[in-house]
Amino acid sequence: MALLERKNDGATVVEDRFTRVDDDAVLPEGGVIVSLARFQAERDALLARGGELGVWLDSDESPAAIADDLGSLSVVACNFPAFNDGRAFSYARLLRERYAYEGEVRAIGEVMLEQAPFMVRSGFSTFELQDVEDVAGFKAVVEEVRTVYQPTGDGRETALQRRLGR
Repeated sequence: MALLERKNDGATVVEDRFTRVDDDAVLPEGGVIVSLARFQAERDALLARGGELGVWLDSDESPAAIADDLGSLSVVACNFPAFNDGRAFSYARLLRERYAYEGEVRAIGEVMLEQAPFMVRSGFSTFELQDVEDVAGFKAVVEEVRTVYQPTGDGRETALQRRLGR
């Protein structure tokens, strides 16, 4: 598995500084990513433990559940349980635009290279890819979409804005 971090000129493979921890597992030293259920059950202890903390959201768990704690979280991992479940796109956009979250938003689960341009536009900054060979194609795929129709927080000019000269 490779962790890609989005850069202006493509993406770079980075070392994952977080360990994803099951609900019943002992917390290791260093950065951890826990489920929303564990975060809610052990919130005070997790926030007080020191070290970087992240929460993963499954596709049926809204970012509203962690909105008040986003300032204490280093990463929010949004799960794509299947290629046809796109709720994580909305969650990334909500995190960036509604909640002004500036930390790492990570795509996990069924992360498909073909969806990378839309993930980037939605606000994802890192991507867990199953196949390390996908790293080479990431930049090309992201740059494939040159014309966008919906405005997002990434500031890209939409087709309508370009057409109207705005």
